[in-house]
Amino acid sequence: MSDAIKHECGLAFIRLRKPFSYYQQKYGTVFYGLNKLYLLMEKQHNRGQDGAGLATVKLHTEPGVPFMHRIRSAQPQPIGDVFGKVRDEIAEIEKYQPEITRYPGLMKGHVRFLGELLLGHLRYATQGKNDVELCHPFVRYNTIPARNLTMAGNFNLVNVDELFSFTKVSPGDKHKNSDLAAMLEVVHHFLCKEDEARQNGLDVKNILKQAFSMFDGGYHVGGLIGSGDSFVIRDPHGIRPSYYYVNEDVIVTASERAAIRTTFNVGENEVMELMPGNALIVKENGEYSIEEIIPARERRACSFERIYFSRGSDYDIYRERQRREDLQRAPRTRLPPLRNRTQSHR
Repeated sequence: MSDAIKHECGLAFIRLRKPFSYYQQKYGTVFYGLNKLYLLMEKQHNRGQDGAGLATVKLHTEPGVPFMHRIRSAQPQPIGDVFGKVRDEIAEIEKYQPEITRYPGLMKGHVRFLGELLLGHLRYATQGKNDVELCHPFVRYNTIPARNLTMAGNFNLVNVDELFSFTKVSPGDKHKNSDLAAMLEVVHHFLCKEDEARQNGLDVKNILKQAFSMFDGGYHVGGLIGSGDSFVIRDPHGIRPSYYYVNEDVIVTASERAAIRTTFNVGENEVMELMPGNALIVKENGEYSIEEIIPARERRACSFERIYFSRGSDYDIYRERQRREDLQRAPRTRLPPLRNRTQSHR
């Protein structure tokens, strides 16, 4: 598969598995998750020059308290712009309450983007102008907490019109060709149906099975749900890359293995590939599982993305590039002239 260079976006997902007080005590800061997400996005900066976005979800908030927040930027330095605005908010709080950093619970209540679930995205524009409204993540808000959904991803779908038709949603001019807008509507449709049918929590696997059976294309997508559940899923052909890392403190996924390795200072074998058709599903309590959503199909990893777009510090990427260089340098077998071949068949 060969795509235009501007199709290879970057995804970063972090799920904190401990209370904020734990990170303050162990790592010296309540902003451990935000700091790591910033690094994870910067190390995939090659995947997004047109825009960046961040969404977070807070767990166990009081009824009526906002728990899902999003910020996006299409400025020339979008990652710096997004996190700069987050830092400005924090500085404004500390200006009037200097001692607040000593109290993680208060920080969580006052800092909008201090959430246990974090989703970051780096965008190369796939359609339309470089408009902040087209930057991921996209959000679907609802008065029922479990029906709030935010998603971001690296993908191309070829059946966008069918998806909008299924959900009976008429997108505006900006979103009518947006893969993510169509995907978000379909997933949200099945999320609402699931929430109506169940009283004791969501079956995220069931939602994904119904929704992603409808998508035709390559994708690596992350989603945060207002219930506290979250997921990352990869297309059944493995067209888009996806990697994850888990320890007792965090669950992490990204579009590149090298970004996870260097951000968390872990070995190559500690970062796993999310296999085609599988989803990493994280429950509200921090437990996770790898689930098959769609049976894997013929492997069609995007060679352009792996060879030219991913960081060469990934050993597998390096070896793949070496193999291609070796093939290019290898002498080619010359076929005999057409006249001789024709004579041999007489």
